[in-house]
Amino acid sequence: MNILLLYPEFPDTFWSFKHALKFVRKKASLPPLGLITVAAMLPKSWERRLVDLNVKPLRDEDLAWADIAFVSAMAVQQDSARKLISRCKAAEIPVVAGGPLFTTGYEQFPEVDYFVLNEAELTLPRFLEDLEQGTPQRHYSCDEFPDITKTPVPEWELLDIKKYASMALQFSRGCPYRCDFCNVTTLFGHKIRTKTSAQIIAELDGIKKRGWHENIFFVDDNFIAHRSYLKKELLPALIAWRESNGVKNTFYTECSINLADDAELMDLMVRAGFNQVFIGIETPEDAALQACGKQHNTSRNMLENVRRIQNAGMEVQGGFIVGFDSDTPTIFQKQIEFIQKSGIVTAMVGILQALPGTKLYERMKSEGRLLSHSTGDNADSNTNIIPIMDPEVLRKGYREMMNHLYAPKHYYERIRTLLKESPAPMIKERLRMSQLMAFLRSTFILGVIGRERFHYWRMLGWTIFNRQQALPQAVTLAIYGHHFRKVCALHLKDSRSVPR
Repeated sequence: MNILLLYPEFPDTFWSFKHALKFVRKKASLPPLGLITVAAMLPKSWERRLVDLNVKPLRDEDLAWADIAFVSAMAVQQDSARKLISRCKAAEIPVVAGGPLFTTGYEQFPEVDYFVLNEAELTLPRFLEDLEQGTPQRHYSCDEFPDITKTPVPEWELLDIKKYASMALQFSRGCPYRCDFCNVTTLFGHKIRTKTSAQIIAELDGIKKRGWHENIFFVDDNFIAHRSYLKKELLPALIAWRESNGVKNTFYTECSINLADDAELMDLMVRAGFNQVFIGIETPEDAALQACGKQHNTSRNMLENVRRIQNAGMEVQGGFIVGFDSDTPTIFQKQIEFIQKSGIVTAMVGILQALPGTKLYERMKSEGRLLSHSTGDNADSNTNIIPIMDPEVLRKGYREMMNHLYAPKHYYERIRTLLKESPAPMIKERLRMSQLMAFLRSTFILGVIGRERFHYWRMLGWTIFNRQQALPQAVTLAIYGHHFRKVCALHLKDSRSVPR
């Protein structure tokens, strides 16, 4: 049987990095980790072909070759997913759909033949068995969570690996916290499940064999949730693997702000190669944090916590939200001040949205405040709920806040703040040709024709004289700023679609 694995295109969003990828001649930020893991669970006798629409187009020849199509997607990919499904149906190819988009909203996709929902380790074998017997059901789901120590190594060989800016792997699933706007626990539960360090090393070896020497993203929603295992097993294994193989790959991941409370853990992470962490800070307002169930962010000096993590050697990227019920129009300036003082260069700020399956979604529905389905892009200046704050004030405040944060003057100020607080990189990366070419392109696009050219050259000059080892990071962040301004211009150019 010929299996066509399809990954829909990402729209032009904050995290797509489409405008930044052009500087390094890459097509996509990350590979479809879920699909290549599913591929490893299929019968070995089946032929597999992956088409990631972020990397290459779907051809008629691909459809003619396929016996069945597997589509996986996140909510932000829903428009592209619909087009893909329609094209498969027009070609009379059965469609199997799974992943977060379909697990929480499969009713919205009537054209799909079979839904294999929740985690594939449990639902995919049931579907494959029924398919072999000629009795496949339309819907497969479960309330249990699998033991991921049995999850196979992803089939990296399906990727055109040079087209991606980073590789991805997963150590754990689940999150112990109960934030009412987050759907992670809906999808993966509260209990933390981890792979073994041997599994992670096997995955890293697989990536290395493909010739990969660049960044790797640990896609865990909270990497530090199982601290004891990290300290005793995984991080020492990563340190040993790096030393024995002489690799210079750097890692990045997502975690909670209480990382700042554990100096030993931060030191081990930096020694293991981690140089970036994304943290959901959300808001500097304790009332909003308490109301949304994010108590672990309260009763702490988050500004000092961010500095502590950055001083340890990890750049903090941050998620922020406006539009909580307790927010007043003063929230926009408070967010600006926090972000500027923290040196969080990559600050993803969005208006609160209610995702299907979350407590927030159910509350908005019961209160008659739910407007529509979420776009899945929490930085597109829209919301699917009726806010307490006047909608016009919310939208205007958000637009002005984003324009302020990503104006060249303020953006480059944050780069300098970050570099001042960060020590010399512990991991000395070798200069790659792609980095050199990105730098040369940036000198023209940002330094000659860009409206930020004064700030660009001033920042480069300061970095060369004060933080020379951080020059690659400074150039990368400057390029990110170019992307963020492009996205802001796209999403904030029209303020008329205010929720009412």
